[in-house]
Amino acid sequence: MADTAYSADQAIPPCPITGAPALRCVERLDAAFLTLLWHYSGRVDVGPLLRPAGTFRLWESPTGLIFFDPPVAGDAAFYRAFYGRIAAHDKLAGPETERLEFRQAAKHVPSGARVLDVGCGHGGFRAYVPEATYTGLDPNFSAEDPTGTILAETVEAHAARLGPVYDVACAFQVIEHVADPLGFARALAACVKPGGLILIGTPLWPSPNTTIPNFVINAPPHHLTWWTPTALEALAGTLGCTAEAVHAIGMDRHDSLIHWMAKVSPVRCRDRFFRRTWSWALALAFAYGVGSVLDRCLPVPKRTRPNALLLVARTGT
Repeated sequence: MADTAYSADQAIPPCPITGAPALRCVERLDAAFLTLLWHYSGRVDVGPLLRPAGTFRLWESPTGLIFFDPPVAGDAAFYRAFYGRIAAHDKLAGPETERLEFRQAAKHVPSGARVLDVGCGHGGFRAYVPEATYTGLDPNFSAEDPTGTILAETVEAHAARLGPVYDVACAFQVIEHVADPLGFARALAACVKPGGLILIGTPLWPSPNTTIPNFVINAPPHHLTWWTPTALEALAGTLGCTAEAVHAIGMDRHDSLIHWMAKVSPVRCRDRFFRRTWSWALALAFAYGVGSVLDRCLPVPKRTRPNALLLVARTGT
């Protein structure tokens, strides 16, 4: 079930980054439907995570941020099962994969900087900043790092233990996964010296990623927020930082499948994103099947629509 109706006594939730009331309810999603989508699309069982919520609503804030309420985040078991199935971190960190996001971020990292990479997976960004002193945080993947520079620690615990000791703190494709994006960003900022940089990469809304029908990675317990440039600038302002740039990032090999799926999908979402209909189920299956073939056979075009954003914000001095 997916519709925009909600009862008059349904509380309008605040924007997760500014606290201002949401502008509108985009659509309503039944937890059982999302569980079914995850079962067939992602081959993982999210029922224990989602069913207690009953109903999810997708809201738009005054900043343009799209967010789910309630914000039910995935746990370690979910991410290990799902990312293991799609080999996500192998593709993100593999030597054959050039990350445009990492390349753009590296331009902002001065030689000799002390860099913190939060939610780093296998530490793919490390290769882009060889002159930096690199530390990664990832409780799920630290045991697989032979260098010992990836720690099994949350950013909140790390900030409490060390305080502001880094020149640059970054989080790539992480903030959209957390239930409290403002709290996460505050902890990230707490790790940075006065006048240092925060780099936050996240999927863009709207983008090819959000045009694919019933694309369940855009829903709980995976993506809980969809970001706009204005929303990232508002986040920087709430943190007391100065947004120096918001870069639009095109597609590279790591999200090339999304490029082809969006290209060939017979249904392209604009105002609704999830429907419990056979036409949308078949459209998703067609997009994945044909897109997978094209992804294996064709290179990523040199020019693609932006699919991600990179915020560059400087902390106060």
